[in-house]
Amino acid sequence: MWMRGGTSKGGFFLASDLPEDIEARNRVLVSVMGSPDARQIDGMGGAHPLTSKIAVVSPSDREGCDVDYLFLQVQPDTGSISDGQNCGNMLAAVGPFAIERGLVSAKAGETIVRVYMVNSESQADLVVQTPEGKVTYEGDARIDGVPGMHAPIIQNYSCTAGAQCGALLPTGNQIDIIDGVEVTLVDNGMPSVMLRAADFGLTGYETPQEIEAFPGLKAKIESIRLQAGPMMNLGDVTEQTIPKMCLISSPRSGGIINTRTFIPHRVHEAVGVLAAASDAAACMFPNSVAKGTAVFEEVNPCRVDVEHPTGVMTVELEWDGDTVIRTGLIRTARKLMDGVVFA
Repeated sequence: MWMRGGTSKGGFFLASDLPEDIEARNRVLVSVMGSPDARQIDGMGGAHPLTSKIAVVSPSDREGCDVDYLFLQVQPDTGSISDGQNCGNMLAAVGPFAIERGLVSAKAGETIVRVYMVNSESQADLVVQTPEGKVTYEGDARIDGVPGMHAPIIQNYSCTAGAQCGALLPTGNQIDIIDGVEVTLVDNGMPSVMLRAADFGLTGYETPQEIEAFPGLKAKIESIRLQAGPMMNLGDVTEQTIPKMCLISSPRSGGIINTRTFIPHRVHEAVGVLAAASDAAACMFPNSVAKGTAVFEEVNPCRVDVEHPTGVMTVELEWDGDTVIRTGLIRTARKLMDGVVFA
């Protein structure tokens, strides 16, 4: 099934329909996407990391979970395939997919689908609209980066703090210095490196295309990313898509922060769900790189907007001391195609 989840799009597969051997499975999926080829002309991929994504779903044998969700990122040009990160946007469509495929029975009104996220070994509960016991994709919810209105899908995450790095602040510091640049290393579901856009000669309001064309910027960002990986307990990240690199600046539309995110070598047209969750969490620390930039009220739980190139993403954070215990977001999804794909 091909689905849009949040601001991403990709293929959703039952694990039972794919080869059990991981290498064989990956060969099939890379071929389905049409990689390695920047245009992905011989496959289903959309020639951009945001549209070259895969979700593998299966019934869960874990207590308190309905399904297991494995996210795989295929890089269009290189054909590399990685399970080194989560994807909260694709997660939005896991609930409807699980119901459509009969893995979860729908209830009248709303159905909660309890998802074990294999990549980060954490759980998210999805509230899916199921009037008359069937999934609906029509509704009055709107998210920036997606045209039109759709049925809301509420995502409630638990245990996101340090999900992949071991702690919300993996180094224990609110500020670290890499290549002479102050950074904040954070993991609230997505390992992220926060940097001030001004430290690279940018305003932070440039378009993704302008940032990608900025002389020498990609090399500087990548150098910091490669050094941040071991510092964040991620090891050698040369072939990984994490940590995400986030350039921040002052908000312009009432948000907590303005962002431009590398994923990791292209600039996101919006912002990833869990990247936004990490960005928002970093802003709450008084001495992070967002000091003097982030605008927010000190309440708990707090609901803030993270600004990005095509709008804002609303994030709700609930704290216990210095760590996040719940992260909530609203996303939408839509079924695009259901059929047979050829590898």
